[in-house]
Amino acid sequence: MGEQRLDEQTGQTTTGHSYDGIEELNTPLPRWWLWTFYLTIIWGVGYTIAYPAWPLISGATSGLLGYATRGEVAEDIAAHEASNAALVEQLVAADLTEVASGTDLHRYGIARGGAVFRAQCSQCHGSGAAGAIGYPNLLDNDWLWGGTVEEIAYTVQHGIRNETDFDAHYSQMPAFGEFWVRTEIEQVADYVLSLSTGTPIEDGADLYLDNCAACHGDNGEGMRDVGAPNLSDAIWLYGGDRDTVIESISNARFGVMPAWGQRLSEEDVRAVSLYVHALGGGE
Repeated sequence: MGEQRLDEQTGQTTTGHSYDGIEELNTPLPRWWLWTFYLTIIWGVGYTIAYPAWPLISGATSGLLGYATRGEVAEDIAAHEASNAALVEQLVAADLTEVASGTDLHRYGIARGGAVFRAQCSQCHGSGAAGAIGYPNLLDNDWLWGGTVEEIAYTVQHGIRNETDFDAHYSQMPAFGEFWVRTEIEQVADYVLSLSTGTPIEDGADLYLDNCAACHGDNGEGMRDVGAPNLSDAIWLYGGDRDTVIESISNARFGVMPAWGQRLSEEDVRAVSLYVHALGGGE
């Protein structure tokens, strides 16, 4: 730290700092800058008093004005619901089979149902509803429990094989690996695979007819009353290769779907049913 002195060229005093012979001038900040800085401090203090600002243990200071972005969101939601109240009332009261395409009610149901699907259903069925292994494709016409809009609504409302809704669709495939030997399982797997080619083989036919046809039908066309899939097409929920079919026969499958009627409003259940039905696979 050197001595402060008056710099003859600028008329400013130095700070006394010197770096390799270069001295620092003690030039004051412009007054306009200082006043702006002081005003921002005052404004900041006022803001923290007027608006929510300081975090606390279980919340934050609410501010003297009582403003909250959540309140704005709640108002926007309330305004939206009020503007659509008539359509919601129609949707709840409507016979879904008679909601004509192109009407305001149908357009509203599809828009609302699409939002519900993306928020609640896409995690399993995919954003495009094409499904995945163990989760049905909703774009085709291969429905386990029926594909009319009313049947879709029932499935959405009550779910499948859950333990929370007494009216849920329920069925159970036996795990044939518990009482069949490996050879028998392989024979039935080969027979089931042959059904989808349209040229059934003889090996495994008797075992299939005695143990599987009661649910899947003599020709493997399935039975929607019990959610038994069609085995005569090329659509496979868990995969159609030989090893996967053997796995299904040996250990069975037990897919579960929540009862969305316990989580969604009635209008949301109806809207998402309309949306799914309109995807192209609905009957």
